[in-house]
Amino acid sequence: MSIWWSLHLRREAASVPLARRLLMGTMETAGVDPDISYDLSVALSEACANAVEHGGAVSAGGSSEAYRVTAYLDGEKCRIEVADSGPGFPHRQPVRPAHSDSEDGRGLCLIRELADHVHIGNNPGRGGAIVSFDKILKWREGAPLVAV
Repeated sequence: MSIWWSLHLRREAASVPLARRLLMGTMETAGVDPDISYDLSVALSEACANAVEHGGAVSAGGSSEAYRVTAYLDGEKCRIEVADSGPGFPHRQPVRPAHSDSEDGRGLCLIRELADHVHIGNNPGRGGAIVSFDKILKWREGAPLVAV
């Protein structure tokens, strides 16, 4: 059995904990180890916060564009993708670690620390940034979705 869901969220700060809670609830229901769930939820929060902050312009009417969060729990792996419609990442500019005393700029580095594989890039067709990451899952004893 596998689980897949996708959300289209407004670029508002309130959307970040909503996405995080949905992911945590899904993983708890599926029986994923709480430490793995926590790591993925923090990484998702960082990716969503980046989409909210950098993912597009606010229109003249005051509404902001949406961003998309997609999560797949399938077998031994969880894959999460956050895509926005902003300017994307600058070309040929590597993600550099933020200074330890900085309040901003640590999100992508944190995602890299918490996930097993990370891809950071731009959507060539529609524009915007895409941050995707995955992690090998560990399961609680008797979990309903344990990989066979």
